[in-house]
Amino acid sequence: MGAVLAASPNLFAGLRYAGVAYLVLLGIQAWRGAGGVPQVGTGPIAPSAGGLFRGGFLIGASNPKLLLFAAAFLPQFIDPAADQGLQLTILVATFAAAEAFWYAVYALGGRQLARHLARPALRRLFDRATGAIFVGFGLGLLAGRP
Repeated sequence: MGAVLAASPNLFAGLRYAGVAYLVLLGIQAWRGAGGVPQVGTGPIAPSAGGLFRGGFLIGASNPKLLLFAAAFLPQFIDPAADQGLQLTILVATFAAAEAFWYAVYALGGRQLARHLARPALRRLFDRATGAIFVGFGLGLLAGRP
């Protein structure tokens, strides 16, 4: 993808402007509070915790960024003279444990945040701050050097 974008500056510029437009659109929607609060598990068929975990795991495991990260980052910590399979297993397990910890922190923090966002005044402030951040990122992308 990088080679294609480097070979075609117009394609890169178009992709950049599309990114700007998308960020500004998300910012406007957030400012207006159009996103609403997602209600997970409140429909007629609420997913089980195992189903949610399985779906999240499959999405994460099929994410090419994770595979590229593992292929580019982890090998530099492997000693070629020692058992490489064991080292890779330890590195992947350590990375997975750290990720699981932070995902748990995000989930618990999100639950606490959702309780606070039930108050309309705080929700409006959150929506406006989020909208301003997205529009700011969009404008920053527009102002940045290509």
